[in-house]
Order: sequence, then structure tokens, then C-alpha cells
Amino acid sequence: MPSDKPRRYGATEQTTSATDVEYAVESIRHLGYAVVDGGYGSGWLENLSAAFERARQRHFSEHGGAEALKAIDEHNTVRLPMAYEPVFLELATNKTILDICKHLISGYVVLNQQNGVINPPRAANYNQGAWHRDLPYQHFVSSRPLAINALFCLDPFTVENGATMVLPASHRQEAFPSDRFVEAEAATIAAPAGSFIILDCMMYHSGGVNVTDRPRRAVNHVYSIPLLRQQIDISDALGEPFATDSELRRLLGYDVRTPRSVAEYLASRAKK
Repeated sequence: MPSDKPRRYGATEQTTSATDVEYAVESIRHLGYAVVDGGYGSGWLENLSAAFERARQRHFSEHGGAEALKAIDEHNTVRLPMAYEPVFLELATNKTILDICKHLISGYVVLNQQNGVINPPRAANYNQGAWHRDLPYQHFVSSRPLAINALFCLDPFTVENGATMVLPASHRQEAFPSDRFVEAEAATIAAPAGSFIILDCMMYHSGGVNVTDRPRRAVNHVYSIPLLRQQIDISDALGEPFATDSELRRLLGYDVRTPRSVAEYLASRAKK
């Protein structure tokens, strides 16, 4: 009976990927990305969709309106939606995503940022539609990930609505690849609603062009080592009563706030 395993010789060591989490971790280490199912049903997705629109309207109303945000190129982003709708905290604490992060990030994991992202219809420009790293302006690589990007697909990601494009294995190279490489090797990640597209944050990626008549919505999360500064001071933005559970406080960054004075620093040392 022939074996269905790939033929090989001279290989005395092999990675084991016995679970979906382990396979995603292997894919991210080698290629820089993976797609995993978030484990949510259609009813939950409908609730999240409604919460996304409520959060978007609150964000607009609290920050000067759509035109004011458009003037600073922020009209297609909802910053820290969990501050508006509790369901986004549930999304940020997805067990599968946190398990993957714990496999990839040494020490413990901090939520660096959470943003609702809208790829506008009819081929309109938006600020994620250019190649970038989610740790931008950095031209170095590390032996282990410093941060992981988990982009939740609220809507299906298709070629037509501007699904995320990636440059495989670019998290292993310091410089941005040549234009020829980009044209030849860029891959579009089509993914169903309810899934996460997970990237090593040093991997170059870009939103595609949405040529449909509907916006394509997503919720981006960046999980990082505690050393990296959060995009927004989440503990300060949410307030002290928001999180009482010790693990949640650690994830949201309550335990790594920068002391504002020598006295605060010494007080934090005393608590340890």
C-alpha cells in the first residue's frame, strides 16, 4: 500500500502540526500568514455587523463627523471599537487567536490595537490600500515575531471587493521587495466572513481595490510583545473599571503602563 506522505530523504527532523492551531503557527513562521475560522455562527456575525455600524456612527459623532475625519484620512477607520460595543472585546479575546499568539510571541501577549477597517466601494482610495507592515517604517527582521496581526473578516474577502494581498515570506527580509517581485509574487487571500487572516506583522501586505458597490468591512487586531507601545493607551481609554480579571487586564495592557513619575515607578516596584 503506497504511503500518502510526501517522499523525502536526508530529513531527520520534522515539524509536527497535529492541530489547526499548530498548522497556522507553522504557516505563519514559514510564509508569514494563515487563515483560520473564527468559530462564530451566522447570528453572531449579524450582531457584530450591527454593532460595527453603531460603533462607526458613534465614532463619527464623537470626533467631529465624517467630513472632519475625511480631512485627516480617518473616515474609513473606527479606532478601538470595543470602547463603543462590548462584542468587540469578545472578538479580541478569541481563544484560537490567543492560542496562536502564545505559540508565536515569547513571554506574554498585549493587545496593541483594535481598529474597524472599511475598504470603500467603487475603487475609492483608502489608507490601507498601499503596501505596508503593521509595524511600519521598520527595516529589520527578528528570529521570533514581535507582533501578530489578526484581521477579522466581517464580510467575505473576495478579489472583487479588495481582499488583502500579501507578499509571502517578506517578514524574513529587511527591505521592501523589488517591483518585479511584487508584480510576480503578490497573493490575494480570499476568505469567508467569520474567518481571521493572521499575519506576522513584519510581512508586507495591502488592501486590494474594491470594485463592488458595497464596502468591505473588517476588524484588525495587533497583538504584540509588552515592550511595544500601544497605538492608543487602551487602559487609559477604557478606564480602570473596564477590566477586573487579571488575565484580561494583562492582555489589554493595564500591567505595562508607563509610570508618569518616579513615585509611580517606585510604587509599581513595591507591588511586585
